[in-house]
Amino acid sequence: MRPPRRMATAWLLVVLCGFVVASCTDGETLRPAVTSVPAGARLSVPVQGAYIGAYIEFGDTEDQVTLEAIEQFEGLAGKRQAIIASSSYWGEGSFPARNLELIARHGALPLVYWSPWDRPYTQQRGPDRFRLESILAGEWDGYIDTWAYAACAFNRPLLVSWGLEMNGNWFPWSGCFYNGRNEQTGEASAAEGPEIYKRAYRYVVDRVRWRGAGCIQWVFHPNNLPFPQEPWNRMAAYYPGAQYVDWLGLSVYGMQFREGSWTAFDKLMEPAYRELCQLDPFKPVILAEWGVGEFPGVGDKAAWLGEAFRTSQTDYPRLKAAVYWHERWQNADETYSNLRINSSPEALAAFRDGVADPFWHGSLLFSSSSSAGSR
Repeated sequence: MRPPRRMATAWLLVVLCGFVVASCTDGETLRPAVTSVPAGARLSVPVQGAYIGAYIEFGDTEDQVTLEAIEQFEGLAGKRQAIIASSSYWGEGSFPARNLELIARHGALPLVYWSPWDRPYTQQRGPDRFRLESILAGEWDGYIDTWAYAACAFNRPLLVSWGLEMNGNWFPWSGCFYNGRNEQTGEASAAEGPEIYKRAYRYVVDRVRWRGAGCIQWVFHPNNLPFPQEPWNRMAAYYPGAQYVDWLGLSVYGMQFREGSWTAFDKLMEPAYRELCQLDPFKPVILAEWGVGEFPGVGDKAAWLGEAFRTSQTDYPRLKAAVYWHERWQNADETYSNLRINSSPEALAAFRDGVADPFWHGSLLFSSSSSAGSR
Protein backbone atom coordinates (compact mmCIF):
# COMPACT_ATOMS: atom_id res chain seq x y z
CA MET A 1 0.00 0.00 0.00
CA ARG A 2 1.27 3.44 -0.94
CA PRO A 3 2.14 5.87 1.89
CA PRO A 4 -0.65 8.45 2.39
CA ARG A 5 -0.46 12.03 1.17
CA ARG A 6 0.37 14.47 3.93
CA MET A 7 1.37 18.08 4.59
CA ALA A 8 5.08 18.87 4.39
CA THR A 9 6.92 19.04 7.72
CA ALA A 10 10.49 19.35 6.49
CA TRP A 11 11.70 21.67 9.26
CA LEU A 12 10.42 19.32 11.95
CA LEU A 13 11.99 16.31 10.30
CA VAL A 14 15.36 18.00 10.21
CA VAL A 15 15.18 18.81 13.93
CA LEU A 16 14.07 15.34 14.94
CA CYS A 17 16.17 13.27 12.53
CA GLY A 18 19.28 15.29 11.99
CA PHE A 19 21.18 13.46 14.68
CA VAL A 20 20.55 10.14 12.92
CA VAL A 21 21.92 11.45 9.63
CA ALA A 22 24.96 12.98 11.28
CA SER A 23 25.79 9.92 13.34
CA CYS A 24 25.44 7.52 10.44
CA THR A 25 27.24 9.31 7.62
CA ASP A 26 30.34 10.53 9.51
CA GLY A 27 30.79 13.15 6.82
CA GLU A 28 31.17 10.55 4.08
CA THR A 29 30.57 11.79 0.55
CA LEU A 30 29.98 9.39 -2.29
CA ARG A 31 31.58 10.74 -5.49
CA PRO A 32 31.58 8.09 -8.21
CA ALA A 33 32.11 8.91 -11.86
CA VAL A 34 28.83 10.15 -13.34
CA THR A 35 27.99 9.64 -17.00
CA SER A 36 24.85 11.24 -18.40
CA VAL A 37 22.39 8.92 -20.09
CA PRO A 38 22.79 9.64 -23.81
CA ALA A 39 19.89 10.55 -26.07
CA GLY A 40 18.48 7.57 -27.92
CA ALA A 41 20.01 5.06 -25.49
CA ARG A 42 18.27 1.71 -25.09
CA LEU A 43 18.05 0.22 -21.63
CA SER A 44 19.19 -3.35 -21.14
CA VAL A 45 17.80 -5.67 -18.46
CA PRO A 46 20.64 -7.19 -16.38
CA VAL A 47 21.25 -10.85 -17.13
CA GLN A 48 22.78 -11.20 -13.68
CA GLY A 49 21.66 -9.14 -10.71
CA ALA A 50 19.24 -6.23 -10.59
CA TYR A 51 19.16 -2.43 -10.66
CA ILE A 52 18.88 -0.63 -7.33
CA GLY A 53 16.91 2.59 -6.96
CA ALA A 54 14.93 4.86 -4.65
CA TYR A 55 12.19 7.42 -4.21
CA ILE A 56 13.62 10.14 -1.95
CA GLU A 57 11.13 12.43 -0.17
CA PHE A 58 10.41 14.72 -3.11
CA GLY A 59 7.63 16.73 -1.46
CA ASP A 60 3.84 16.59 -1.24
CA THR A 61 3.42 16.10 -4.99
CA GLU A 62 6.42 13.74 -5.11
CA ASP A 63 8.00 15.72 -7.95
CA GLN A 64 10.40 18.18 -6.25
CA VAL A 65 13.50 16.33 -7.41
CA THR A 66 16.87 17.80 -6.45
CA LEU A 67 20.42 16.66 -7.07
CA GLU A 68 21.22 17.40 -3.42
CA ALA A 69 18.58 14.92 -2.22
CA ILE A 70 19.83 12.24 -4.60
CA GLU A 71 23.47 12.70 -3.61
CA GLN A 72 22.62 12.77 0.10
CA PHE A 73 20.71 9.50 -0.23
CA GLU A 74 23.53 7.88 -2.19
CA GLY A 75 25.93 8.98 0.52
CA LEU A 76 23.76 7.31 3.14
CA ALA A 77 23.33 4.14 1.10
CA GLY A 78 26.99 3.96 0.14
CA LYS A 79 26.06 3.25 -3.48
CA ARG A 80 24.90 5.05 -6.58
CA GLN A 81 21.27 4.52 -7.52
CA ALA A 82 20.51 3.25 -11.02
CA ILE A 83 16.84 4.32 -10.79
CA ILE A 84 15.36 7.49 -9.28
CA ALA A 85 11.56 7.56 -8.88
CA SER A 86 9.20 10.53 -8.74
CA SER A 87 5.59 11.33 -9.63
CA SER A 88 3.70 13.22 -12.32
CA TYR A 89 0.15 13.95 -11.14
CA TRP A 90 -2.36 14.84 -13.85
CA GLY A 91 -3.65 17.62 -11.60
CA GLU A 92 -0.37 19.48 -12.13
CA GLY A 93 -1.02 19.55 -15.88
CA SER A 94 2.65 19.31 -16.78
CA PHE A 95 5.43 17.01 -17.97
CA PRO A 96 8.35 16.64 -15.50
CA ALA A 97 11.02 17.60 -18.04
CA ARG A 98 13.32 19.26 -15.51
CA ASN A 99 13.20 16.25 -13.18
CA LEU A 100 13.91 13.77 -15.94
CA GLU A 101 16.81 15.79 -17.35
CA LEU A 102 18.34 16.10 -13.87
CA ILE A 103 18.06 12.36 -13.26
CA ALA A 104 19.44 11.48 -16.71
CA ARG A 105 22.38 13.88 -16.28
CA HIS A 106 23.12 12.08 -13.03
CA GLY A 107 23.37 8.86 -15.02
CA ALA A 108 20.20 7.29 -13.61
CA LEU A 109 16.96 5.98 -15.08
CA PRO A 110 13.78 7.91 -14.20
CA LEU A 111 10.78 5.95 -12.98
CA VAL A 112 7.65 8.11 -13.16
CA TYR A 113 4.45 7.28 -11.29
CA TRP A 114 2.03 8.90 -13.76
CA SER A 115 -1.19 9.26 -11.81
CA PRO A 116 -4.62 10.46 -13.12
CA TRP A 117 -5.27 12.34 -9.88
CA ASP A 118 -6.56 15.84 -9.11
CA ARG A 119 -6.08 18.15 -6.14
CA PRO A 120 -6.49 17.75 -3.25
CA TYR A 121 -4.40 14.58 -3.42
CA THR A 122 -6.38 12.79 -0.74
CA GLN A 123 -6.70 9.03 -0.73
CA GLN A 124 -9.95 7.06 -0.50
CA ARG A 125 -12.18 9.88 -1.73
CA GLY A 126 -13.15 8.26 -5.04
CA PRO A 127 -12.95 9.38 -8.67
CA ASP A 128 -12.33 13.02 -9.54
CA ARG A 129 -12.40 14.91 -12.86
CA PHE A 130 -9.85 12.46 -14.26
CA ARG A 131 -12.22 9.55 -13.76
CA LEU A 132 -11.55 6.67 -16.13
CA GLU A 133 -14.71 7.26 -18.17
CA SER A 134 -13.60 10.80 -18.96
CA ILE A 135 -10.21 9.53 -20.14
CA LEU A 136 -11.90 7.01 -22.44
CA ALA A 137 -14.24 9.73 -23.72
CA GLY A 138 -11.22 11.70 -24.94
CA GLU A 139 -11.60 14.60 -22.52
CA TRP A 140 -7.90 14.53 -21.64
CA ASP A 141 -6.42 13.77 -25.04
CA GLY A 142 -4.76 17.18 -25.22
CA TYR A 143 -2.90 16.64 -21.95
CA ILE A 144 -1.91 13.07 -22.89
CA ASP A 145 -0.60 14.27 -26.26
CA THR A 146 1.39 17.10 -24.69
CA TRP A 147 2.92 14.65 -22.21
CA ALA A 148 3.74 12.20 -25.01
CA TYR A 149 5.42 14.82 -27.21
CA ALA A 150 7.50 15.99 -24.25
CA ALA A 151 8.58 12.38 -23.65
CA CYS A 152 9.63 12.22 -27.31
CA ALA A 153 11.77 15.31 -26.78
CA PHE A 154 13.36 13.76 -23.68
CA ASN A 155 14.39 10.78 -25.86
CA ARG A 156 16.09 8.75 -23.15
CA PRO A 157 14.99 5.54 -21.41
CA LEU A 158 12.03 6.18 -19.13
CA LEU A 159 9.96 3.83 -16.98
CA VAL A 160 6.33 4.87 -16.53
CA SER A 161 3.95 3.31 -14.00
CA TRP A 162 0.49 4.52 -15.02
CA GLY A 163 -2.39 4.18 -12.55
CA LEU A 164 -0.42 2.22 -9.98
CA GLU A 165 -1.88 0.03 -7.21
CA MET A 166 -5.19 -0.19 -9.02
CA ASN A 167 -6.16 -3.26 -6.96
CA GLY A 168 -6.19 -1.18 -3.76
CA ASN A 169 -8.98 0.98 -2.38
CA TRP A 170 -7.13 4.29 -1.89
CA PHE A 171 -6.56 5.86 -5.32
CA PRO A 172 -9.42 7.34 -7.40
CA TRP A 173 -8.67 5.00 -10.34
CA SER A 174 -8.90 1.92 -8.09
CA GLY A 175 -11.19 -0.76 -9.49
CA CYS A 176 -13.37 -0.79 -6.39
CA PHE A 177 -14.69 2.70 -7.26
CA TYR A 178 -15.93 1.56 -10.67
CA ASN A 179 -17.87 -1.58 -9.85
CA GLY A 180 -21.50 -1.13 -10.86
CA ARG A 181 -24.41 -2.45 -8.85
CA ASN A 182 -27.27 -4.65 -9.89
CA GLU A 183 -30.42 -2.54 -9.49
CA GLN A 184 -32.43 -5.53 -8.23
CA THR A 185 -29.95 -7.20 -5.88
CA GLY A 186 -27.71 -4.25 -5.00
CA GLU A 187 -24.66 -6.48 -5.48
CA ALA A 188 -21.46 -5.10 -7.01
CA SER A 189 -20.57 -6.11 -10.54
CA ALA A 190 -17.28 -7.95 -10.13
CA ALA A 191 -15.93 -7.31 -13.63
CA GLU A 192 -16.70 -3.65 -14.29
CA GLY A 193 -13.96 -1.99 -12.24
CA PRO A 194 -10.99 -3.98 -13.57
CA GLU A 195 -12.39 -3.92 -17.10
CA ILE A 196 -12.68 -0.12 -17.31
CA TYR A 197 -9.20 0.22 -15.81
CA LYS A 198 -7.76 -2.07 -18.52
CA ARG A 199 -9.47 -0.06 -21.24
CA ALA A 200 -8.16 3.23 -19.84
CA TYR A 201 -4.61 1.85 -19.49
CA ARG A 202 -4.63 0.66 -23.10
CA TYR A 203 -6.10 3.95 -24.27
CA VAL A 204 -3.34 5.99 -22.63
CA VAL A 205 -0.52 3.72 -23.79
CA ASP A 206 -1.83 3.59 -27.35
CA ARG A 207 -2.18 7.37 -27.53
CA VAL A 208 1.32 7.98 -26.16
CA ARG A 209 2.83 5.45 -28.55
CA TRP A 210 0.98 6.93 -31.53
CA ARG A 211 2.73 10.23 -30.75
CA GLY A 212 6.08 8.47 -31.09
CA ALA A 213 7.22 8.17 -27.46
CA GLY A 214 9.15 4.96 -27.98
CA CYS A 215 11.58 5.73 -25.16
CA ILE A 216 8.95 4.74 -22.58
CA GLN A 217 8.89 1.29 -21.03
CA TRP A 218 5.54 0.71 -19.37
CA VAL A 219 5.22 -0.78 -15.87
CA PHE A 220 2.09 -2.68 -14.81
CA HIS A 221 2.16 -1.95 -11.08
CA PRO A 222 -0.36 -3.52 -8.67
CA ASN A 223 -0.14 -3.72 -4.89
CA ASN A 224 1.09 -7.00 -3.44
CA LEU A 225 -2.25 -7.49 -1.65
CA PRO A 226 -5.67 -6.59 -3.08
CA PHE A 227 -8.08 -4.43 -1.10
CA PRO A 228 -10.75 -5.69 -0.94
CA GLN A 229 -9.43 -9.24 -1.00
CA GLU A 230 -12.02 -10.57 -3.42
CA PRO A 231 -11.57 -12.86 -6.46
CA TRP A 232 -12.61 -10.09 -8.87
CA ASN A 233 -9.80 -7.88 -7.56
CA ARG A 234 -6.89 -10.16 -8.49
CA MET A 235 -3.97 -8.83 -10.54
CA ALA A 236 -4.95 -10.82 -13.62
CA ALA A 237 -8.28 -8.99 -13.84
CA TYR A 238 -6.43 -5.70 -14.45
CA TYR A 239 -3.67 -6.93 -16.73
CA PRO A 240 -3.97 -5.02 -20.04
CA GLY A 241 -2.05 -7.57 -22.10
CA ALA A 242 1.57 -8.32 -22.97
CA GLN A 243 1.70 -5.77 -25.79
CA TYR A 244 0.99 -2.97 -23.30
CA VAL A 245 3.50 -3.92 -20.62
CA ASP A 246 7.31 -3.97 -20.56
CA TRP A 247 7.88 -4.57 -16.83
CA LEU A 248 5.77 -6.33 -14.23
CA GLY A 249 5.82 -4.21 -11.07
CA LEU A 250 4.85 -4.58 -7.41
CA SER A 251 4.47 -2.46 -4.31
CA VAL A 252 5.54 -4.44 -1.23
CA TYR A 253 5.47 -2.63 2.12
CA GLY A 254 6.03 -3.99 5.57
CA MET A 255 4.51 -2.36 8.63
CA GLN A 256 3.97 1.38 8.08
CA PHE A 257 1.78 2.44 11.02
CA ARG A 258 1.90 1.90 14.76
CA GLU A 259 -1.45 0.10 14.72
CA GLY A 260 -0.30 -2.30 12.00
CA SER A 261 1.13 -5.79 12.31
CA TRP A 262 4.69 -6.90 11.65
CA THR A 263 5.05 -9.27 8.70
CA ALA A 264 8.25 -10.71 7.29
CA PHE A 265 9.29 -9.55 3.81
CA ASP A 266 9.01 -12.99 2.21
CA LYS A 267 5.45 -13.50 3.43
CA LEU A 268 4.51 -10.28 1.64
CA MET A 269 6.62 -10.79 -1.46
CA GLU A 270 6.49 -14.49 -2.32
CA PRO A 271 2.77 -15.02 -3.06
CA ALA A 272 2.51 -11.68 -4.89
CA TYR A 273 5.61 -12.47 -6.98
CA ARG A 274 4.15 -15.84 -7.99
CA GLU A 275 0.81 -14.27 -8.93
CA LEU A 276 2.51 -11.52 -10.90
CA CYS A 277 4.78 -13.89 -12.83
CA GLN A 278 1.77 -15.92 -13.93
CA LEU A 279 0.65 -12.95 -16.02
CA ASP A 280 3.56 -13.36 -18.43
CA PRO A 281 6.38 -15.94 -18.57
CA PHE A 282 9.13 -13.61 -19.81
CA LYS A 283 8.82 -10.02 -18.66
CA PRO A 284 11.24 -8.68 -16.02
CA VAL A 285 9.92 -7.84 -12.57
CA ILE A 286 10.53 -4.55 -10.78
CA LEU A 287 9.86 -4.02 -7.10
CA ALA A 288 8.56 -0.56 -8.00
CA GLU A 289 8.04 0.44 -4.35
CA TRP A 290 9.19 -1.28 -1.19
CA GLY A 291 9.96 -0.31 2.37
CA VAL A 292 9.18 -0.75 6.05
CA GLY A 293 8.84 1.48 9.10
CA GLU A 294 10.88 1.53 12.29
CA PHE A 295 8.81 0.42 15.32
CA PRO A 296 11.05 -0.51 18.28
CA GLY A 297 9.59 -3.31 20.34
CA VAL A 298 7.32 -4.49 17.53
CA GLY A 299 9.65 -5.67 14.81
CA ASP A 300 13.28 -5.68 13.69
CA LYS A 301 13.68 -3.38 10.69
CA ALA A 302 17.34 -4.27 10.17
CA ALA A 303 16.49 -7.97 10.01
CA TRP A 304 13.56 -7.26 7.66
CA LEU A 305 15.83 -5.36 5.29
CA GLY A 306 18.51 -8.02 5.48
CA GLU A 307 16.02 -10.73 4.59
CA ALA A 308 14.71 -8.67 1.68
CA PHE A 309 18.16 -8.22 0.17
CA ARG A 310 19.15 -11.87 0.68
CA THR A 311 16.03 -13.53 -0.64
CA SER A 312 15.74 -11.13 -3.58
CA GLN A 313 18.95 -12.69 -4.88
CA THR A 314 17.92 -16.30 -4.40
CA ASP A 315 14.14 -16.67 -4.45
CA TYR A 316 12.97 -14.26 -7.15
CA PRO A 317 14.98 -14.92 -10.31
CA ARG A 318 12.96 -12.56 -12.49
CA LEU A 319 13.46 -9.60 -10.16
CA LYS A 320 15.60 -7.14 -12.15
CA ALA A 321 15.07 -3.87 -10.27
CA ALA A 322 14.04 -2.64 -6.81
CA VAL A 323 13.12 0.93 -5.77
CA TYR A 324 13.11 1.72 -2.06
CA TRP A 325 10.63 4.28 -0.64
CA HIS A 326 12.79 6.57 1.55
CA GLU A 327 10.41 8.83 3.48
CA ARG A 328 9.24 9.83 6.95
CA TRP A 329 5.93 11.48 7.81
CA GLN A 330 3.69 12.46 10.71
CA ASN A 331 0.28 10.77 10.94
CA ALA A 332 -3.00 12.31 12.05
CA ASP A 333 -2.63 10.76 15.51
CA GLU A 334 0.80 12.46 15.87
CA THR A 335 2.71 9.20 15.54
CA TYR A 336 5.47 8.96 12.94
CA SER A 337 6.01 6.50 10.12
CA ASN A 338 9.72 6.34 9.39
CA LEU A 339 10.61 4.34 6.29
CA ARG A 340 13.94 6.09 5.81
CA ILE A 341 16.94 3.84 5.42
CA ASN A 342 18.59 5.76 8.29
CA SER A 343 15.68 5.47 10.74
CA SER A 344 18.21 3.84 13.08
CA PRO A 345 21.93 3.02 12.89
CA GLU A 346 21.01 -0.68 12.70
CA ALA A 347 18.62 -0.16 9.78
CA LEU A 348 21.18 1.91 7.90
CA ALA A 349 23.90 -0.69 8.43
CA ALA A 350 21.58 -3.41 7.13
CA PHE A 351 20.67 -1.37 4.06
CA ARG A 352 24.29 -0.50 3.30
CA ASP A 353 25.35 -4.13 3.70
CA GLY A 354 22.55 -5.25 1.40
CA VAL A 355 23.18 -2.84 -1.48
CA ALA A 356 26.94 -3.35 -1.27
CA ASP A 357 26.53 -6.79 -2.83
CA PRO A 358 27.56 -6.79 -6.53
CA PHE A 359 24.16 -8.29 -7.32
CA TRP A 360 22.72 -4.77 -7.07
CA HIS A 361 23.72 -2.60 -10.02
CA GLY A 362 24.12 1.09 -9.34
CA SER A 363 24.88 1.87 -12.98
CA LEU A 364 22.73 1.33 -16.06
CA LEU A 365 23.38 -1.10 -18.87
CA PHE A 366 22.60 -0.23 -22.47
CA SER A 367 22.32 -2.20 -25.67
CA SER A 368 21.63 -1.62 -29.35
CA SER A 369 18.15 -3.15 -28.97
CA SER A 370 15.78 -3.06 -26.02
CA SER A 371 15.89 -6.18 -23.87
CA ALA A 372 12.76 -5.21 -22.00
CA GLY A 373 10.44 -4.69 -24.94
CA SER A 374 6.98 -6.19 -25.24
CA ARG A 375 6.86 -9.85 -26.12
